[in-house]
Amino acid sequence: MQWAIIAIIVVVVVVFISLTVKIVPQQRVGVVERLGKFNRLLTPGLNVLIPVIDQVRTYHDLRIQQTNVPPQTVITKDNVQVQIDTIIFYQVVNPEQATYGISDFVYGVRNITTATLRQIIGKMELDETLSGREKISTDIRIALDEATEKWGVRIERVEVLDIRPPVDIQEAMDKQMKAERNKRAIVLEAEAAKQDMILRAEGDKQSKILKAEGDKEARIREAEGFRQAQELEALGQAKAIESVAAAEKARIEMLRDAALNEAVLAYQSFEALKEVAKGPANKVFIPSNAIETLGSLGAISEVFKAGKDGK
Repeated sequence: MQWAIIAIIVVVVVVFISLTVKIVPQQRVGVVERLGKFNRLLTPGLNVLIPVIDQVRTYHDLRIQQTNVPPQTVITKDNVQVQIDTIIFYQVVNPEQATYGISDFVYGVRNITTATLRQIIGKMELDETLSGREKISTDIRIALDEATEKWGVRIERVEVLDIRPPVDIQEAMDKQMKAERNKRAIVLEAEAAKQDMILRAEGDKQSKILKAEGDKEARIREAEGFRQAQELEALGQAKAIESVAAAEKARIEMLRDAALNEAVLAYQSFEALKEVAKGPANKVFIPSNAIETLGSLGAISEVFKAGKDGK
């Protein structure tokens, strides 16, 4: 009997403690109602309640949460059906409003996202839709912020995961993309060929310019060498003439110093004339006025011979 009473007391104590003491983990809060009316929030840590009178309505996670919006089939402005997948990142900033402002704020966020998505895509054509993910995300977030402000929920980010057009349009887009790639490849190949021709022409031009410059430099050097050779040759001829003139001048001075008279000079001329006339084909014509002079050349010859013999 005593053991039964002790067991009952233990159970009552455990139940009382479980109803009185609440331990809340970090980044979570509890909404406490007292006699059915909001009373306070349970903060992380140890919290004490009044049994039966106080009751925890719900707990909220204050961390950033995410929810996937089911794929939605929407129609674009140019009457093309596309399927869009989105994901919403949100955070509970006011647990009281999140509890009493709406029955299920996650469901509300999904519905608003779906409605807003239909409105946005209905104003855009297919090409705009496929390239306008950022605009779609921004417009959905603005619409959600206006609605969830009263729910104690803040929308952190909206991401469009995928936009899928119909299969036939996808195939047409693939063909168009392939054609664009081929076109770009042809354009790039033509541009490369053009650049190659330009570079080759530029190289040929530079080669001809360099060759012309080389030929010009060679002709200049050749002309300079020819000019210097002519100058040296002229200088040599001038030196030779100057030497001959100096020798002739010295010879004349030597003859003058030897006091040779006209008769001696005439005799030497006669001797030279004799040497000229020795050839069998040579004929010498002597003017008549020179015969008298030649008559005395024999005496002059004797005088020279006597001078040579020391007489």
